[in-house]
Amino acid sequence: MTLKAGLARRAAVEAIGTAWLLAAVVGSGIMATTLTRDLGLALLTNSIATGATLVVIVTLFAPVSGSHFNPLVTLVFALRRDLPLVDAAAYALAQLIGAIAGVLLAHAMFGQPLISAYDQVRSSGGQWLAEAVAAFGLVTTVMLGSRHDPDRTPALVGLYIVAAYWFTSSTSFANPAVAIARSLTGSFSGIRGVDVPAFVVAELVGGMTAAWLVGWRFNARAESGGRSLEP
Repeated sequence: MTLKAGLARRAAVEAIGTAWLLAAVVGSGIMATTLTRDLGLALLTNSIATGATLVVIVTLFAPVSGSHFNPLVTLVFALRRDLPLVDAAAYALAQLIGAIAGVLLAHAMFGQPLISAYDQVRSSGGQWLAEAVAAFGLVTTVMLGSRHDPDRTPALVGLYIVAAYWFTSSTSFANPAVAIARSLTGSFSGIRGVDVPAFVVAELVGGMTAAWLVGWRFNARAESGGRSLEP
């Protein structure tokens, strides 16, 4: 996809989209726990709201910015030289600002303090592994979806995140900007600030592994003349 909009406009769209995403993540979590004490139902509500929002914002904003809304996705495209480093840096900064704004917006909508602290521990080998797996799956979905079926990529991303909420012990942050911003909420969707660095490292490991494997697979196919490498 060729992006014709100027960098300032594209970065602004990345900020708006990421804010929208975080408002949905945090806001739906607050609403769910307000209406029910059933944590399973709350997680279901949270995951559906997040996945649906992703489908909408990725569809709407892809023609302008490419709909990254995630510094990890931006890094992958920069490493593939599909996005200049200056643009990637602007995207990442915009995503972080937007993510924080989205958390503050969610708190404001529900009449809560703009910043609050989460007190439950999200620090274990299992959760770090889960974040690596979540990021691996997301980057794989984005890369292969954009290559094979761009029109369905928004739905693929949304469905993947809904699923990953449930099959990962970390509930699939899979996004460094999301992890950092969610350290500012003490609600259902929060994370302690001290737990964020390990999550971000795990996401980078998972995302870079996915980028390498997908790149290796297609390089191998190119060397074979496009023939299938499967037996």
